[in-house]
Amino acid sequence: MPQHRPLIAITADLMIRNDRPTAFSTMTYTRSVLQAGGVPVILPPTPDHSDDLISRFDAFIFTGGDDPVTEPFGVPTHPAAVRVLDDRQRFETRLLQQLQHHPDTPVLGICLGMQMMGLVAGGSLNQNLPDTHESHSDHWEHHHDIRSIDESLVPSGTTYSKHRQAIDNPGSLRVLASAHDGVIEAIDDPDRRFYLGVQWHPERTDNAPLGQDIINKLVRAAEG
Repeated sequence: MPQHRPLIAITADLMIRNDRPTAFSTMTYTRSVLQAGGVPVILPPTPDHSDDLISRFDAFIFTGGDDPVTEPFGVPTHPAAVRVLDDRQRFETRLLQQLQHHPDTPVLGICLGMQMMGLVAGGSLNQNLPDTHESHSDHWEHHHDIRSIDESLVPSGTTYSKHRQAIDNPGSLRVLASAHDGVIEAIDDPDRRFYLGVQWHPERTDNAPLGQDIINKLVRAAEG
């Protein structure tokens, strides 16, 4: 066991406030990491310095946010997308690419974070669920059930979601759980120590096995 509580990096969101780029994070992520026994550190987007960060942290959380810009992945961005700011996307893309060379570093992707994991793994998105799913409102600020293929990693149960996009092809990653309407809800890489993406928000899900326990598992993995 390490002599220190693990340092958990949490990617910050980015917005333009008073004409200036502003990095921020909701406190739900911080509180969940603290409750799990980790030390949370908010990472502002620094696209040119992502390589320097990996050795300094014990685990990474890629947080929720706006919608990915998909031109860098060879697909036009849907006109209904609320585009994530470029510095954030470039930073998180680069960081995920570099983490591929560090399979022992635990990684958790939440909502947008999961979508970015899928894109970096060569996958693709359904960029507008209202175009394809009559049940799309079940995924926007609603609770709904998911079904898992590996209950030891992610149990089946009720989650809280807020998204209008979803992964439709996970690339090199595995589909771990789906919703009642077939929307992919969790992905992972079983060959890595802990590499999990969830489409819901565990930091806002009251159902502990799919809420706080997800963060607990990340921190335990970070402890070694």
